Amino acid sequence: MQIKNTMDEIIDFLPPKIKWLIRKCTSNKIHQAEEIRLRLGKPLIISGSDWDFFIDDMGYLTKEIKNAYITTKDDIRKASEIIQGFSVYSFGEELKNGYITIPGGHRIGISGRAVIDDGNVKTIKDISFINYRIAKEIIGAADKAIPYIIAGNSSIYNTLIISPPQCGKTTLLRDIVRQLSNGIKSQNIKGFKIGLVDERSEIAACFLGEPRNDVGIRTDVLDACPKSQGIIMLIRSMSPDIIATDEIGRKEDADALMEGANAGVKIIATMHGSDIDDLFRKIELKKLHSNYFERILVLGRSKGVGTIEKIYDREGRILYLNT
Repeated sequence: MQIKNTMDEIIDFLPPKIKWLIRKCTSNKIHQAEEIRLRLGKPLIISGSDWDFFIDDMGYLTKEIKNAYITTKDDIRKASEIIQGFSVYSFGEELKNGYITIPGGHRIGISGRAVIDDGNVKTIKDISFINYRIAKEIIGAADKAIPYIIAGNSSIYNTLIISPPQCGKTTLLRDIVRQLSNGIKSQNIKGFKIGLVDERSEIAACFLGEPRNDVGIRTDVLDACPKSQGIIMLIRSMSPDIIATDEIGRKEDADALMEGANAGVKIIATMHGSDIDDLFRKIELKKLHSNYFERILVLGRSKGVGTIEKIYDREGRILYLNT
C-alpha cells in the first residue's frame, strides 16, 4: 500500500505560529498525524491512531504538559480568518454543520457558541475549538476487501462498510472505487462505470470540479450534493453500473438507494456503527434490512486503522473474521 503525504495540503490552513511549530517538528510522528487540535487556552495536541503528543514552543513533541505550547486567542482568530478567507460561501453554509472541507478532503471541525434560528443551528460564533482532521489517501487499502465484493468479473455485490469514527471507512471506500473503476487485470475484472456522490467532498476531494484524490478513470463525481438527491441525479444522467456514497443514515438515503436497486444499479456505501447490529437498529434504514446488502464489511482498529474485522453475507453469516 502507498500512503499519500498530506501534511503539506493542510498546513496553509493553520495560524502562523502553529504552522511554524509544525514545520519545525522533525519527528516522523508528524507525518502519521490524524488530527491537530486547537483549544483556546489549552495545550496544542497532535494525535495519531493510538497516540497523542503536545508540542513545545520550539516544535518538539512532548508528553510533559508543563512544556506544551498553549493555544492563544490570536491563534484561534487567525485560524478562523484563514478558513473563512478560503471560501466565504463554504464558511457560511458548512459552518452550521460544525465543519468545512478543504482541498485534499481534509475536514476542519469548529466548535463554540451555536446560534439557533427557528430551532436549527444557523451558524457558530465565539469559536474556541478547532480540529484539523487529516484525510489519508492509501492506494491499495482495499486489496483485502475486493475479492469479497466481486461477483464474477462483470458485477459486484451490494456492499455496506460499517465503521466507528476514524477507523478508515472513507479511505477504504475511496480505494474500492478506484480499483473497480480502473479494473483489476490480475483478477480479470473489467472497469465499472461508477457514480460517486461525495456530499462532504472527502472521498474525491474535488477542487473546482477536479478530484484531488484518485477515484479511477471511469468514475463520475457529484460533489457537495446531498446523497438522497445525488444518487437519483447520477442514475438518470450518467448511467452508472455502481453508485458509491459515504455515511448513509437518513430515511431519504434509504429511499434513494432502493430506487437505485430498482434501476439495476449496484451500491457501495458506508455508515457509522460498530457491527452489523447497528444496521438493524437504525429505523431510518428499515427498508434496507431485508437482505439488501449482500456484503457487510465491519472495520475496527485491532491491527491499526482500517482493519477489516468481519465480513458478512446477506444472511448475516460470517465470511471473514480477523484473528
